[in-house]
Amino acid sequence: MGKYYNYKWILIVHITAGGGSLILGIIQFWKKLRSYNWKLHRIIGFLYLLAVLVSSFCAVILAFTTSYKVNLPYAFSLQIWVSVWISSTFFAYYFAVKKKFKLHEEWMTRSYIVTMAFVVSGLTYKIPFVQNLGSYEDIVPSLFWMGWSVPLYLYEIIRSSKNNINNLKSK
Repeated sequence: MGKYYNYKWILIVHITAGGGSLILGIIQFWKKLRSYNWKLHRIIGFLYLLAVLVSSFCAVILAFTTSYKVNLPYAFSLQIWVSVWISSTFFAYYFAVKKKFKLHEEWMTRSYIVTMAFVVSGLTYKIPFVQNLGSYEDIVPSLFWMGWSVPLYLYEIIRSSKNNINNLKSK
């Protein structure tokens, strides 16, 4: 377990809850579930929130301890990533409680994009071309940023394009 040995249980909880958030989050985007049974949607949403909170709490611990054993850019990238994950999920929850469901849906999408960033950055690192760009320590911090910032950017382009099209149709 190397650098994680002293934090092995934190890592296991982080991975388990993170995996739960990946599964629970994707279920939430099933429109038929939301329209068929909003109570189930609410329960699954609350479980997603708990999974993100548990996993992100563990991620904070790991980002401020073991990640420094790789290097400062690695640690800093993880610290920013977990901050974005926690805050985007909080906004999604906040807007659901305030019954602002359009904003809730938008922030939930952002939260899930950040949740998926681990998968995106991990798969990107598996590409031989990317591995040939340099050492793990040099490449991975950029992949962490790319894993959530580029998908969020694309989401915002799509979202604003839809809003602009809808505004043109209403005029």
